[in-house]
Amino acid sequence: MDGSDPRARREHPCRGAPVTQDSGPIGVFDSGVGGLTVAAEILRRFPGEQILYLADQAHVPYGGRPLREIQGFAVSISRFLAESGCRALVMACNISSAVALERVARDLAPLPVRGMIAAAARCAAAESAPIGVLATEGTVRSGAYTAQITTLNARARVIEIACPRFVPLVQAGELDTPAPREAARERLQHLARAGCRVAILGCTHYPFLLPALRRAAADLEMPPVEWLDPARALVDEMTLTLPGLRACGRPRVRLLTTGRPDAFAAQAARFLPGVEAGVEPAAWVSGGRIETRAPAAACR
Repeated sequence: MDGSDPRARREHPCRGAPVTQDSGPIGVFDSGVGGLTVAAEILRRFPGEQILYLADQAHVPYGGRPLREIQGFAVSISRFLAESGCRALVMACNISSAVALERVARDLAPLPVRGMIAAAARCAAAESAPIGVLATEGTVRSGAYTAQITTLNARARVIEIACPRFVPLVQAGELDTPAPREAARERLQHLARAGCRVAILGCTHYPFLLPALRRAAADLEMPPVEWLDPARALVDEMTLTLPGLRACGRPRVRLLTTGRPDAFAAQAARFLPGVEAGVEPAAWVSGGRIETRAPAAACR
């Protein structure tokens, strides 16, 4: 034994190339712009971090797709990010976290892999009133939030509501117009009737709709609602469990999309303000793999 810290250097499970614990970016992915809320929260808390973000806009939205198909996307994207030298992965997508986190964490061990659901469930579990969850159809079908919360509190009552209109509205940039307010009122009435005082934003796109949700809650005369953003709970836990997070320095962010780079660049400028990052194309190729034109871990 040489006395060195065994965590400081490890073999990457996909690539075999050794990486140091403090090298490489944090890999973050989602089906679209929603995961930028997670990237923004990481950079707010750790402004010197490197982030490699992949938006799988070729398949957005994930919510209405078969769960097995979503799992396949998440496994392939996670492997791509691991092979690109990321030192940790964040599934900034609730449905991917629900259906693929366990498998990816097992397949890529010891690479740290984090998801959206567990941290939010721990924050909400102690609530005595019914707990609302606004999520995509796929996340609701998976039952992941109910399972996680009731494991922690068997008496908890969880109301999961699918919101299929929300993601397309965010992707289109309609955040506080009559359309999202009407959609929010229609979905929130279920939580209002149940007496929910906590509402988990169970899709990373949904924090962008908070102005519309707050107005809708007021229209419905709901009592004060705590809007629980899983991104904040996740980064709280990362602070405790992921070594080497960079609190100082200049952020380095690289953005990839399997969709149109020009369209994603316009969205990213709006949803990730103050961060200079170009958008580059990534493509799905045969065998369910992702390829880029340049080494993907080279954050700017």
